[in-house]
Amino acid sequence: MIGMFGGSFNPPHLAHLALARIAVQALQLDELRWLPAGAPWQKPAGALAPAEHRAAMVQLLMAAEPRQRLDVRELQRQGPSYTVDTARELKAEFPEAELVLVIGQDQYARLDTWRDAAQLRSLVSFAVAAREGRSPSPPAAWSGLPHAMNVLPLPRTDISATGIRERIAAGQPVSPLVGEAVARYIDQHLLYRAPPGR
Repeated sequence: MIGMFGGSFNPPHLAHLALARIAVQALQLDELRWLPAGAPWQKPAGALAPAEHRAAMVQLLMAAEPRQRLDVRELQRQGPSYTVDTARELKAEFPEAELVLVIGQDQYARLDTWRDAAQLRSLVSFAVAAREGRSPSPPAAWSGLPHAMNVLPLPRTDISATGIRERIAAGQPVSPLVGEAVARYIDQHLLYRAPPGR
């Protein structure tokens, strides 16, 4: 069983790592693939740190984790990045493997807006991170449509990539949120600094 864990990872942080660990353990995954998005079609252009930096930070964050690996295929893909394309590729590479897409509640509720959502539903099962005891709800358009979904209990966390970028721009430390290795990398490469004049 292969887990697909996609996202901007801009930057990756300890809440991402917590969810990855829960997914590996709860689903008994053979491996979990972190899939940094190249050009996510639902995000504004120019909002992301360069691809090589986001990939390097993911590698640093999960380097010591068993059964977790970095997969950069979406960073190398030209044009917008669609999860269904990655699912098709992985299914072709591992035809016997079950694919599980690890996502958050908000993403799960909007899956009907994703590219080729019907085919994605046929290619993968879903593992949805449930926050604060709330039960994940599928898109209204999927009412009555069969699909496999597991709930991953996610401990409450106030960590967000947006908040981390704001802290960095304000000159505040972020190592408790991203870990020492990622914090050092951000410092070394001057990522997420406030633009001149602000």
